[in-house]
Amino acid sequence: MNLRERKKLATWRAIRTAALRLFDEQGYEATTVEQIAEAANVSRATFFNYFAGKDAAVLDQDPEERLNWQALMDERPADEPLWDSLTAILTGFCQSLRDRMPLQRRIKAQSPAFAQSAQRFGEQFFSDLRRWVESRITGADEMTPVLRLNLAVAATITAYETWPAEESFDGFLRRLERCLRQAGPGAPDE
Repeated sequence: MNLRERKKLATWRAIRTAALRLFDEQGYEATTVEQIAEAANVSRATFFNYFAGKDAAVLDQDPEERLNWQALMDERPADEPLWDSLTAILTGFCQSLRDRMPLQRRIKAQSPAFAQSAQRFGEQFFSDLRRWVESRITGADEMTPVLRLNLAVAATITAYETWPAEESFDGFLRRLERCLRQAGPGAPDE
């Protein structure tokens, strides 16, 4: 990454950090783009050079996040059972959201507009994960790997949807592990 790209990434992260702090302190609805820009020491126009709106400051992926989750996928051994790989990848992905996920969840509960925007969160990750699973399909059985992927994603969504508001993020991770464990054993071996 050259100097210009590093500066752009630093500005992107400064804006996101300011937005997350303000949303946490004063609430999503009460926070304005102008306040975020001021807290990040940038202009309103600069804010919009990096984010389409204040919801994007929470939902957009860090430019390096995709590299991180692709590394999670690439690190899985080719001979590892698919379910074990999916469990490790999904758990690692959720762990990477430790700083954002609890706040996103609170904002979704407080703001119907944000909740609507948040529906697209994770689309790129799940698209990349589907391509990764498809790349691991060997032989004639294309259904079982896709079924395993869908079960793992459903287990992840279930863990999120049943995560009580008062439970910590570590509690969510334990819930995720439990959901993945319960969804996995019933599926036949590859």
